[in-house]
Amino acid sequence: MTTRKFIVGNWKMNGLTAGLDEAAEVAKALASRPAHPRVAICPPATLIERLTRRVAGTAVEVGAQDCRPEAGGAFTGDVCAAMLHDAGARLVILGHSERRAGHGETDAQVAAKALAALAAGLEPIICVGESLEQRQSGLAATIVRAQVEASLPPELEGRPFAVAYEPIWAIGTGLTPSIPEIEAIHTEIRGVLSHRFAHSGASPILYGGSVKPANAREILHAAEVGGALVGGASLLAKDFLAIIEGA
Repeated sequence: MTTRKFIVGNWKMNGLTAGLDEAAEVAKALASRPAHPRVAICPPATLIERLTRRVAGTAVEVGAQDCRPEAGGAFTGDVCAAMLHDAGARLVILGHSERRAGHGETDAQVAAKALAALAAGLEPIICVGESLEQRQSGLAATIVRAQVEASLPPELEGRPFAVAYEPIWAIGTGLTPSIPEIEAIHTEIRGVLSHRFAHSGASPILYGGSVKPANAREILHAAEVGGALVGGASLLAKDFLAIIEGA
């Protein structure tokens, strides 16, 4: 498993031009810290090009939050992977629970998007996670294993990618699983990756779901946790930097 943590900020549907100042502050702070984790920010599509220009030459990478599986066509309002790459993105979050729930995305669709991302030169970050009902029914591990199996196409072999475990019930609620619960699911995910991909050890498994400065250090040092996918706490430089420090 990779030893360098990977911290990804997911701005979701937040951020206007003024928010670029926060990202620039993160980039400036990292410049004075030679030993720091890998850091990326995934803003709304409207800010990708401007953020790319703002953090050019720094340690902050830029990603996107979704893409169409098709390479182009009559899909009004949607954005394909090649467009994101053209705007400056080098990573893309796929299969987030908010997309799965709000847009009805299936594992098969997420896998198709991962293929599109690879074709466009984007590094996929593929999200998986169970609902509260599924966890309470003792199905968390089963659900997550099935999502990893079905959402990650075999073409990821030998390519850079990450998996993000985001228990749906923890996203934006302030609730988090216990450290043993996080470690148990991450270990399950690692087992699936090891079975399917010869070089899976290079693919980090990120934890997401109410990651904040107060709990980041403990989570980031749990077994098989290779980084964090951070939501609201990535919008402000001081909070995001505190999480980065925890790595």
